[in-house]
Amino acid sequence: MNMITTPILILFSLILILSTIFIVKQQSAAIIERFGKFNSVRGPGIQFKIPFVDRISGRLSLKILQLDVVVETKTSDDVFVKLKVSVQYRVVDEKVFDAFYKLDYPQDQITSYVFDLIRSQVPKMKLDDVFSKQDDIAVAVKQSLGDAMEEYGYFIVKALVTDIEPDPEVKKAMNRINAADREKTAAQYEGDAARILIVEKAKAEAESKRLQGQGIADQRREIAKGIEDSVGTLGAVGINSQEASALIVVTQHYDTLQSIGQETNSNLILLPNSPQAGSTMLNDMVAAFTASSKIGEAMQEKNRSDSEPAPQPSGGGSIVDEIIDDLEAEEEGAE
Repeated sequence: MNMITTPILILFSLILILSTIFIVKQQSAAIIERFGKFNSVRGPGIQFKIPFVDRISGRLSLKILQLDVVVETKTSDDVFVKLKVSVQYRVVDEKVFDAFYKLDYPQDQITSYVFDLIRSQVPKMKLDDVFSKQDDIAVAVKQSLGDAMEEYGYFIVKALVTDIEPDPEVKKAMNRINAADREKTAAQYEGDAARILIVEKAKAEAESKRLQGQGIADQRREIAKGIEDSVGTLGAVGINSQEASALIVVTQHYDTLQSIGQETNSNLILLPNSPQAGSTMLNDMVAAFTASSKIGEAMQEKNRSDSEPAPQPSGGGSIVDEIIDDLEAEEEGAE
C-alpha cells in the first residue's frame, strides 16, 4: 500500500509545486486573480501563487507597440487622398490594471480615434497643405490620442504620417507639373550658360583682335623702319628716293611671287586690275633696274679703288637695256 501511495504523493507534490511557481518575462506583467477577483500585478522574474486559489488571468506586454492605420479622405480642393498614420504606444507601468480591465482591444480604439481626427482635419486643407503640414497632423494625432488613451492606461509615444498618396490621376498631373518645372529650370540654367559663353567668346575675340592689331602695327613700324634704312643705304650710292622706292616695291613683288610658289596649297594670285596698272608696274621695274645698275656700278667702282680693275663682261649694261626694251615692246603690243 505504501509503495502505491508514495509515488502518488510525490506526483501530487510535484504538481502542487509547479502550479505554485510561475515566471514572468522581462517587459511584461501578469494579472493574478483570486477566486475570480483581481488580486495583484506581478512583474518580471519568478513569482508564486496559491494553487487552486490564485490564477493568472492574463499577461500584458510593456514594450512599445506600433499600429499602422490607413485613412482615405478628401481635401478641400476635392482630391481623394490616402494617409498612412503610424502610432507607437505602450502600457503605463502603474496602470496595468486599467489597461487590462478597461479596454479589451486597444488597437480598435486607436484606429477609431485616428480615423475621426484625420477625417476632421484633412478636409479643411488643400492637397499641398496636407503635404507641407503632415508634421502638424501627426502632432494633432498624438495629442488627441494621448488624452483619450491615458484613461485606459496607455501612453502614446509617437505618431507619424508615413505616407500620403493622392488619387492616381492627380498623382500623374503632379508629376507632369514637377517635370515641367524642372525642364523650365534646366532651360534657364542652359540659357544663362549660353549667355556667359557668348560674352566670354566676345571678350576673347576682342582681345585677340587687339593683340592682332598691335602685332600688325608693330610689323608695319618695323617695315617702315627697314624701308627707311634701305632708302638711306641706297641714297648713299647716289640713288634718289623715287628710284629706291621702285626698287623696293619690285623686290617685294618678286619675293611675294616666290613665297606663293613655294606654298603648295596656294593657287590664287591677285593682280592689279586698273588700266594704268601695267604702265605703273613697268615704270617701277625700269626705275628698279636703273637703281640696280647704279648699285652695280658703285660696287664696281669701289672694287677698282680697292684692287686691280677686273675685266668687265662686254655689254654689261646692255642686259638691263635689253630687258627694259623688251618690257616696253610688250607694253606697246598690249596696247
